[in-house]
Amino acid sequence: MKVSIVTCTWNSRQFLPAAMDSVRRQTHADIECIFVDGGSDDGTLELIETMERPFKVLHGVRGGISRAMNEGLHAATGDVVAHLHSDDFYLHDTVVADVVAALEGCAAGWAFGRIVNVIEGRQVPESFTAPPYSREALLRRNFIPHPATFVRRDWMEAAGGFDVGLRYAMDYDLWLRLSARGDPVCLPEALAAFRQHPGSLSSSNRLAAFLEDHEVRMRHVGPGLLDRLEHRARFMVRRARMRSA
Repeated sequence: MKVSIVTCTWNSRQFLPAAMDSVRRQTHADIECIFVDGGSDDGTLELIETMERPFKVLHGVRGGISRAMNEGLHAATGDVVAHLHSDDFYLHDTVVADVVAALEGCAAGWAFGRIVNVIEGRQVPESFTAPPYSREALLRRNFIPHPATFVRRDWMEAAGGFDVGLRYAMDYDLWLRLSARGDPVCLPEALAAFRQHPGSLSSSNRLAAFLEDHEVRMRHVGPGLLDRLEHRARFMVRRARMRSA
């Protein structure tokens, strides 16, 4: 099973070496790397040329992260696609092999594991315990971490890729569309590290991301009045807590 790993870059020279090294060290043999670059001029492109795995570079891709990830998907030839951002990395050498083994053993179209956070250079466990997977639980909260998610390419294409109209919740929207097609394989262990720093989009715009999450959630809840009222009430409580924190 071939795996395409898509990494979006834009002046990513500071953190990209860790991401590249974690992919380089994977024991799974059949991996292609696709770098989608927005016009780097800090040495990122020269660094990419040192990649020891088969790779492609898409140059000058503008229009936001969703469009960049979609362009990577269009260029992918693997059976499975993962998106590993330039400031994240895989935690151990058998991540891809473990995911492939899990997907090959079943009919599921996608799989996800857990992450650790990297804060000021330290690996910190997730600050919450993810609930057992169900679509209903996912509608209440996005607990699926993007760097630890792998999707069969035909499922990703059938779902339509990422919504370019979203800035923060494009992954949540995709997970909900995938969940309508079928349940994922849920791996309990941490597969990837998510680096939190001032430049990370979700860290610097938490309220805007929270509001967009709710917008996406309401797209997928369905027309039932009671369900919609329940999600609206939960949103109001969470928003009040965020504003008083």
